[in-house]
Amino acid sequence: MYKKKSPQMSMFKAPENFMMLSGLDPNNRWIRMSELIPWDLVEEKYAKNFKETPFSRPAKPVRMAIGTQIIKEKYVLSDDETVEMIAENPYLQYFIGLEAFSNKAPMEASVLTLFRKRITPEMLAEINDYIIGRKKKDDDENDPSGGAANGGESAETQGKTNEGTLILDATCVLSDIRFPTDISLLNEGLECLEGIIDELHEMGLTNGVKPRTYRQVARRDYLRFIRNRKPKKKVIRATIRKQLCYMRRDLAAIETCDTAKLSSNSQQRLAVVRKLYEQQKQMYETKTHQVPDRIVSIHQPWVRPIVRGKATADVEFGAKVAISVRYKEQTGLYPQRILADKIYRTRDNLQYCDMHHIHMSGPKLGRPPKDKALYA
Repeated sequence: MYKKKSPQMSMFKAPENFMMLSGLDPNNRWIRMSELIPWDLVEEKYAKNFKETPFSRPAKPVRMAIGTQIIKEKYVLSDDETVEMIAENPYLQYFIGLEAFSNKAPMEASVLTLFRKRITPEMLAEINDYIIGRKKKDDDENDPSGGAANGGESAETQGKTNEGTLILDATCVLSDIRFPTDISLLNEGLECLEGIIDELHEMGLTNGVKPRTYRQVARRDYLRFIRNRKPKKKVIRATIRKQLCYMRRDLAAIETCDTAKLSSNSQQRLAVVRKLYEQQKQMYETKTHQVPDRIVSIHQPWVRPIVRGKATADVEFGAKVAISVRYKEQTGLYPQRILADKIYRTRDNLQYCDMHHIHMSGPKLGRPPKDKALYA
């Protein structure tokens, strides 16, 4: 249950009282940041995450939930360190909405885990967009020359051309996983399926007869393969075919049971293993090593292989992140040129740049000509 704050005037809603008693500087960055965030608008979206239950304890206010997450990310702290810093700093206590300074921590460190589950990335993105727009509006109003707000005209209406350079880059957020191979993934998937079959049998969902899994034979084949230091292609394909057969048998046995009664974690693992089986079967039949959204970790199915071409490793595993600056919103103009990797030189991006008179450096698309002098 979430209970909105009463509109009654409090010490916190009269900032001069809080500052007078605590000796705070009204020009402090945390106080100024608290005035930029639309707490009332965020509270309406935050309250939708809760159900109306009359006998449950009210949740912490949205200002405390989002404020602690901003402090944690700002200083790169753990949950325990974040709570300790808030207890020691009156500016941070003002920022999260406390009505008076206190030497005691306003919440337990474990509560921050609940805050992260309730606060969606879309909510944080909207707050960030609002702050950027608010700051830009304040700068335009304080600009003696009028800026983009002069007469309400944009850069295009004032006849301004593109200016500056925008640099785009992509990087990989590495995940701590062992280097995956097809056979090791299939063996791990088999172990997950065998655990699910055991769980179904313990719940009495197998009609009193435990399905035959051949787990000992599958384990023997896997151990025999990993002892081979340099297996040949025929041995690798034969081992993959055996593992796929074992996995197909286990999946067929699970399909005969009511999997809806499994725990949520088991259902998620089962869905991942099913997709893994389909991908591995497709690659085995087509004799390829590429498939869309390839799974390289059962416990982290969102991790993807990314070819980087580095000297230390040709392939990295993690989430791909594109880093750029919101140039148009920051400056009011389109950049004159863009410096980016070849991956950004797609037809759609090039058409967009031509439409806005932006130059993107790089070679032309398509097969390069035989005459290297024409390759520009």
